[in-house]
Amino acid sequence: MSRVAMETNKGTIVLELWRDKAPQTVQNFIDYVEEGFYDGLVFHRVIDNFMIQGGGFTSSGDHRHGREAIKNEADNGVSNEIGTIAMARTNDPHSATSQFFINVANNTFLDYQSKANWGYCVFGKVTEGLEVVNAIKAVATSQNPKTQMGDWPKEEIIISSAKLI
Repeated sequence: MSRVAMETNKGTIVLELWRDKAPQTVQNFIDYVEEGFYDGLVFHRVIDNFMIQGGGFTSSGDHRHGREAIKNEADNGVSNEIGTIAMARTNDPHSATSQFFINVANNTFLDYQSKANWGYCVFGKVTEGLEVVNAIKAVATSQNPKTQMGDWPKEEIIISSAKLI
């Protein structure tokens, strides 16, 4: 089992990663962690009663592009429940790269249903720092003038580092 400590300006979030449930997804996430990809990025999408998302943007709104997309492993029987971490993606079910989200509600509608409704791959959970996740989800949001993205935190939520522990 692999664990990652994600240091933010709100505190530390410790993640337990489930290689047995999503081997390619976990390796992809660990590769980004080991290369320091997440360091200095922000949680750029925050929706209370849904999720907090990071892994793709700097605080100025510049997009940090990840590597090639990975296969969606959402058909692993793990549900998008409170405190789980999953891969973000576009409408293409196999488009996840670096962006992830932490569920702050039981979002079972995001679970794998069928090949026509792939869902979002859960690959671990928060084991320490759920209070940090809850502090992040409570931050006020608005539209980012540079990216035109909604749900952008008005207060920067910076990932100062993500490291294997």
